[in-house]
Amino acid sequence: MSIVIIRRWLQTRILPLLAGLLTAACTGGPQVSTTQPVSTAADAPYGNVLVVALFDSFDARRYLEKEIVKQLAVSGVEATAMTETTDTQTIINRDTVIDRVEKSGADAVLVTQLVAFETRGKAKDANPQATYNVRPTYWYNVFEVELAEYVEPQYVEWTNELALSSDMFSAATREKVWSIQSDWNFKKKLEPGMDYSVIVDEAKAIVGAAKRDKLLDGQESQR
Repeated sequence: MSIVIIRRWLQTRILPLLAGLLTAACTGGPQVSTTQPVSTAADAPYGNVLVVALFDSFDARRYLEKEIVKQLAVSGVEATAMTETTDTQTIINRDTVIDRVEKSGADAVLVTQLVAFETRGKAKDANPQATYNVRPTYWYNVFEVELAEYVEPQYVEWTNELALSSDMFSAATREKVWSIQSDWNFKKKLEPGMDYSVIVDEAKAIVGAAKRDKLLDGQESQR
């Protein structure tokens, strides 16, 4: 297994983005581009994939791995999430990955990690809410109007630019055979509550790109 799959895992700090992702408004979902076409020496397609997410947060890794495994299963591909076979104390390195490949019988490893993340915050005024009370007067066609206006406090809107890379490695040759990058632009308010659909969309984009490039060997489910 190439050492490239672990070169950045200590540097990633995606917990605020994935594990605690706040209410988000995504604009069109991830835009996927191929950074390394399928190698001519690749032994694809693959029918048993070990899924590895390299983030600082165990929960962030688990959430994304779980959704990628689910999408692979829909495509008829057997898959194992790395977090299913490890705990928060397990160090993810070359030897750990090789061990899980051998135990799972995987013929490929799909690794996703953070490439870039930039966020900018801006305070915005909330829309005022107004109510009107209209009462007639003693004068003809003259009314008394009472206006009550309620203005909520300002809130912070975050504009985010995020890039994730996903690499497929052959278990037999231990070489990278394919790579993509997904780029996101989305906004979110500083409010509690995770929008899990962001993770689902990322998983669909990754597996969809792998299917498009004929890396997967499976019978797609009709469910």
